[in-house]
Amino acid sequence: MQTTIKGLGPWCAALTGATGLALASLSNTAAAEDARVDGFVENATYAREGVGLSKFRNTIQLEGEKRYGNVGIFSNVSVNGTLRGSYDGVYDLNDDEYGSDAGGPVRLEDQIQGSVPHGGGIAPTPFFGFDTNQNPNEGMVVLGEHLHDQDNGVAFGVPVRPCDIDGRGCIDDYLDKDEDEMRFQEFNDRWDFIRELYVDFDLNFDNGNVLSTRLGKQQVIWGRTDLFRVLDVINPVDYSRNNIYDELEDIRIPMWILKSDYRMGPTEVFDGLAFDDLNFQVVWNFDQFRPHDIGQCGQPNVILDAGCFFRGMHNLWENGGTVANFAGATPDGGLATDFGPGQIGIRRAHMPDWKLSNTQLGLKLEGVYGDLGFSLNALTYRSQLPSLRGGIPAQNPFTDETAVWPSLIAFDIHFPRVNLVGGSLDYYSQGIDTVFRFETAYTSGEEFANTTREKLYSESDVLRYVIGADKNIFIPFLNENQSFLFSGQIFGQHILEHEREQRTYGEAGIPDWEHNWIATLLIQGFYMNNRLSPKLITAHDFRAQATTLAPSVDWIVTDNFKVTAGANVKVGEGARKFDDCRSCNPWDPFTQTPGVVNHQPGESAGVSGFEPLGRFKSGPIGMAQKEDEVQLTVRYSF
Repeated sequence: MQTTIKGLGPWCAALTGATGLALASLSNTAAAEDARVDGFVENATYAREGVGLSKFRNTIQLEGEKRYGNVGIFSNVSVNGTLRGSYDGVYDLNDDEYGSDAGGPVRLEDQIQGSVPHGGGIAPTPFFGFDTNQNPNEGMVVLGEHLHDQDNGVAFGVPVRPCDIDGRGCIDDYLDKDEDEMRFQEFNDRWDFIRELYVDFDLNFDNGNVLSTRLGKQQVIWGRTDLFRVLDVINPVDYSRNNIYDELEDIRIPMWILKSDYRMGPTEVFDGLAFDDLNFQVVWNFDQFRPHDIGQCGQPNVILDAGCFFRGMHNLWENGGTVANFAGATPDGGLATDFGPGQIGIRRAHMPDWKLSNTQLGLKLEGVYGDLGFSLNALTYRSQLPSLRGGIPAQNPFTDETAVWPSLIAFDIHFPRVNLVGGSLDYYSQGIDTVFRFETAYTSGEEFANTTREKLYSESDVLRYVIGADKNIFIPFLNENQSFLFSGQIFGQHILEHEREQRTYGEAGIPDWEHNWIATLLIQGFYMNNRLSPKLITAHDFRAQATTLAPSVDWIVTDNFKVTAGANVKVGEGARKFDDCRSCNPWDPFTQTPGVVNHQPGESAGVSGFEPLGRFKSGPIGMAQKEDEVQLTVRYSF
């Protein structure tokens, strides 16, 4: 039986055409010393516990460089390009979980009836309720159902099929991928199949200093750490590929950037203070703003499950829907409630248009002094993570009045302006043969969910840092001939204007931990002349009490063929509860919480559930506790 994969033909043709153009442009000089073309083809097959196939991604990548040498007043002129295209067959091979047949009917918890179907909640006035023809009970999952029970908390149905098949909950210009955009991830209106395309050139000055410039689509890497970013925030990241676990080089989203380095070489700044190297860098990201890709609900990787929360909330705003345990909620539950459109949910995402004030500018001073390397960094940019801001007009279903209501769970998505200052150090200690790394960043302008505020968010300065060390250690009983690499890091985050208060039924405020630390450890060995490399990566979130273990083995079969087998296993605590704002009393006196004395309008009583804010206490590791996988990747390089 022949199987036709919808949409594959046009995209393969586009990739083949782009590849052909790239090869043709270099074909006359490919054998010359000043040009090169190489690349790889790869298959990554992952299987996830409980759902089966979670990735069947087939990738082709081409990298080319053409060196021109001296051109006019410029030297070391070169043009570099990387093309990448992929097809993830999971949306066709496992479409019951991810794809056109995903989801189904859902039931939502109710304190009296036990559970009701989507569309079966109470409607206390004629202004409650929604059209089940417009928002039917099909193609959905219950928010967070893969991780936790409803357990007397907030829950609602979330559409999970691609947006061209089921458009409910798809947020224009933000989380609105159709099936082909998920299958063929690089082929979209941002032309992501052009992974990188830039020109390098130098301008030499009479004093020996050099101005080195790179202009084009590129990654700009600040900082000295892996996995969790502190200074490395210029490029957004695609978390939909493999959550936080892929190499940053593969998941940073290249942007159109101008980067110039004024290289001064050995420089004496003051009498007696001479640097072995000194460099000043200016980075201007002039591309149209782009946030992180957090994953759209219906994809295998949705970091923090936030994309599902956003899609479900936008569906509530656009079409109405049933919310579990809502009316009359206490810690023991409440009544499933049918809301109408425009009453609660997410209205829209404010995506910054291109204009000069929305571009991003960074400055870095970097140098070497003996065994010490350092940088001082400053950056003004747009937050690549979304902020939910309340205070939008919405309908009161008790009175039919439209107004701004205090602490109502009705939001717009914004991406606020953030300013960052920071720096990094690395030091090589010859005595103990160890590299030490330190990196810190202080930001202002970041926004956090906050259920003590009427708009349900607040701004805070944040201090982040990482301390790391790399050392080669011999373990004779494992390998008598070669050492093992040990690389450890500890990341700290401190929210400096953190707010949290005890209320009648629980805590209200900012769900994120005021102080938190995540530790990582890499252990890597080498055998068979470095052709066999076992590796273990671990990460532990101290406050979430969640850990991930990622063992793998790289086998370089030939100079061109590589096989990687591994797993990704999570242990520890998963979902956690926090104030869900069912008791925020936006429509006083109709929404006062039973058992609360003198319940004021807009004042949360602290009734808590897993959704939606508990995810920030669980973190990306805790929210992925049910995503254990085995993984196999094969790559042929040419």
